[in-house]
Amino acid sequence: MESLCLEVRGDYACFTRPELKVERVSYDVMTPSAARAVFEAVLWKPAIRWDIERIAILRPIQWASFRRNEVSSKVPTHSVQALMRLGNGSLALWADDERQQRASVVLRDVAYRIWARPSLTEKAGAGDTLVKYFEMFRRRASKGQCVNQPYLGCREFACHFELIEDPASRPPAIEESRDLGIMLYDLDFTDLAAPAPLFFRASLDSGVLAVPRRDSAEVLS
Repeated sequence: MESLCLEVRGDYACFTRPELKVERVSYDVMTPSAARAVFEAVLWKPAIRWDIERIAILRPIQWASFRRNEVSSKVPTHSVQALMRLGNGSLALWADDERQQRASVVLRDVAYRIWARPSLTEKAGAGDTLVKYFEMFRRRASKGQCVNQPYLGCREFACHFELIEDPASRPPAIEESRDLGIMLYDLDFTDLAAPAPLFFRASLDSGVLAVPRRDSAEVLS
């Protein structure tokens, strides 16, 4: 089965480096997990998993930095559980008391072309086939339909997406080749209580990031 291709673009993007704890600093290019999230925003089903194959960078890598007001804490899980159990309580979080400024280093004026293909998961039933979900995705993406608004790393950085039927007819990727170092690949949700990060050695070849298969020796835990 052939791959499906989407083009996404937006004013800003932030694919946060996990090693930089408090301040948000983006990787140079889109990560495979962020690309997967775009495909899942168009079509998500328990029966399928999106496997990203490659990501083409269509615009020069540019940066922007700014500070934003954020809250320093979250609503405690036990408060949510108590409200569900008792039927009353408060989940209020007062932003004025929890506000703090944090710096962000993000990408600006970005555009990517992403190739991916679906594979069936252990939750697939007798009526679940790859052809079924392949055509379902094409139909939804061609009409601009989505489960939730796709975004570029952070939900505040929404993006436009477009199904590309003939990628060869589109403008090429940027002419840049370099080593990008160790990059976040995805999260392993085998243990739902403690998802484990996976990494791989990323590099650009004429503006294209090749993404290894999840079961490849290139993917490290």
